[in-house]
Amino acid sequence: MKSWARQNETLVKVLFIICMVLCILGYVSSPVALVGGFLFSYFLGHPFLTLNSKAVNWLLKIAVVGLGFGMNLKETLAAGQDGFLLTVFSISATLILGYFLGRLLKMNKKSSHLISSGTAICGGSAIAAVSPVINASEKDISISLGVIFLLNSIALIVFPPLGHLLDLNQHQFGLWCAIAIHDTSSVVGAAYTFGEEALKVATTVKLARALWIIPLSLLSVFLFKGKGKSVKIPYFIFLFILAIILNSYLPIPEILTTGITSISKSLLVLTLFLIGAGLSMDKIKSAGWKPMILGFSLWVFISVSAILVILVL
Repeated sequence: MKSWARQNETLVKVLFIICMVLCILGYVSSPVALVGGFLFSYFLGHPFLTLNSKAVNWLLKIAVVGLGFGMNLKETLAAGQDGFLLTVFSISATLILGYFLGRLLKMNKKSSHLISSGTAICGGSAIAAVSPVINASEKDISISLGVIFLLNSIALIVFPPLGHLLDLNQHQFGLWCAIAIHDTSSVVGAAYTFGEEALKVATTVKLARALWIIPLSLLSVFLFKGKGKSVKIPYFIFLFILAIILNSYLPIPEILTTGITSISKSLLVLTLFLIGAGLSMDKIKSAGWKPMILGFSLWVFISVSAILVILVL
């Protein structure tokens, strides 16, 4: 199939662009976009692979900031407060458990720390922030991203049906997504599939959670003695907060805010398609069984413990 694709590069590019347009126009759901991107890349290859990472990075930030124009500040603060204690507990417990499981599996210390960080906070973003301060090798980063992206993709598909099966309300599901799913893109994608309120709660709690990248990076500098290393701050989160404030206190026409949030949701679906297209079997196979066991164990722990707490609240 890929040999045919190499002989018909222009046609493959056209088909890829058509898939992107279908995502933007709303003909494709979040899970279908992710799986569709992966299948397209697997059978036909990715015609714009060199641009994929930057496109995903910018599209996700633009989409998240745009979603802020559909939120109210008071409701956002209430959702953030609900998830604060659960966030602190889940991050601390995941990092501690990851450390001991990594030692039990006799894993590379840096790979173990990266997988634990990605599971605890926000997937690939946390790995990207922590890896330079601990001097992680390209292999360490690749292995960690492979594990996180695979589990992240599975979560996007299985969480909405599980939410309905557990009879979760919108608020409970949004909170669960924000705590238990790795990357912001899949958190928002899963919540978007479940409902509007779930989307607002999940986005707010997840982005508040992402700010923990800063103390985690500082802790990593101390643990791995990475002196002189700069810490990456996710500045786009402050733009998201600014969008919420503007929407809450300025008389912006509803037709404009509705249009911005609608476009943002379409960009999110497109982002998930590109994430799927960038997820190769080589990345997954290169991870090996030990990192996969660690990542899966931490994911199950954070998912189960979070839902138990949420159902008791």
